[in-house]
Amino acid sequence: MINTPVPTAPIGVFDSGVGGLTVARAIIDQLPGEQIAYVGDTANGPYGPRTIAQVRAFALGIMDELVDAGVKVLVIACNSASAAVLRDARERYTARYGIPVVEVIQPAVRRAVAATRNGRIGVIGTEATVSSRAYEDTFAAAPQLEITSVACPRFVEFVEAGVTTGPELLATAERYLAPLQEAGVDTLVLGCTHYPLLTGVISLVMGESVTLVSSAEETAKDVYRALVRHGLESPAGDPAGGAADGTADGTAGRTAENPDHRFMATGDPQSFEALARRFLGPEVGGVQQVDHISERYPTGVLARITPEMLSAAQGANGQSGNGHGAMGQYSGPNAGSPVPAASQSGPGHRGIATDERPDAG
Repeated sequence: MINTPVPTAPIGVFDSGVGGLTVARAIIDQLPGEQIAYVGDTANGPYGPRTIAQVRAFALGIMDELVDAGVKVLVIACNSASAAVLRDARERYTARYGIPVVEVIQPAVRRAVAATRNGRIGVIGTEATVSSRAYEDTFAAAPQLEITSVACPRFVEFVEAGVTTGPELLATAERYLAPLQEAGVDTLVLGCTHYPLLTGVISLVMGESVTLVSSAEETAKDVYRALVRHGLESPAGDPAGGAADGTADGTAGRTAENPDHRFMATGDPQSFEALARRFLGPEVGGVQQVDHISERYPTGVLARITPEMLSAAQGANGQSGNGHGAMGQYSGPNAGSPVPAASQSGPGHRGIATDERPDAG
């Protein structure tokens, strides 16, 4: 059975790759006594060009695994997954088991609304996020704002390759961000957790007068609020972690001042670890490779992937290949699945597709 979440358990964080490490970094900085259990779904990422059904299946599979491993809070550190699965996740985990679910879209919107001076806000994200209109829907509570959304798929490609500077990146940024400059935005939401790693080039192109809003810091604040609201803060002086570290009580060699964070990748752990160490720092002691993460949880309690979800995801993919992960074989992120066009928003809101290269959450 699924146990009631306890304060000494870790915080579960997941993303399709390394982008969610920006959220993990903010949580570690703001809540140094808490342990992180991080999963990068690199075998199935990037999520950006995938269908909603595929993203939903991948995300629920990973969250089922984290819940069964004993996390006390779930953090969806991926905009594409937040757009696809937030309501399902809160019904599945919060309503049933009392496990809070925190995502990255609402915190960023809240900060952007507070930051804008002229009411013109830009959003950059993946094709999946932009076409889902998740940001426009969240901004709808403030109809006086003018929202311009632009898909920037190659930004994730650069980050996953470890490229954060250079002429090719700068030229790409200038092309992607031109519509936002023309729209006169004074606030820009980095609507993908990979994008804070490119703040240097984005700020250079947009200019110092434009405020960049990252969801990472605001999401970490929401994590703290969830811990306090549910009475799940790690007790002062107690080990900051739970059974997800593989020990019976989650206390092996860990103190509240030095929690033992755990990092996992469904794909190649070496490449993930190299990027994780670069972007996160010494907290990454090592990365564990986990195959078929949705099938390898300990107790088998949760009905992780239904046949309907599996059929929908496989049907949307429409191909077979050598990739593997929560959904078994698939055609891989670069295997030619059509990238959905960015949707056009309602009055005062624009969605712009700028590329058809694969991207992630």
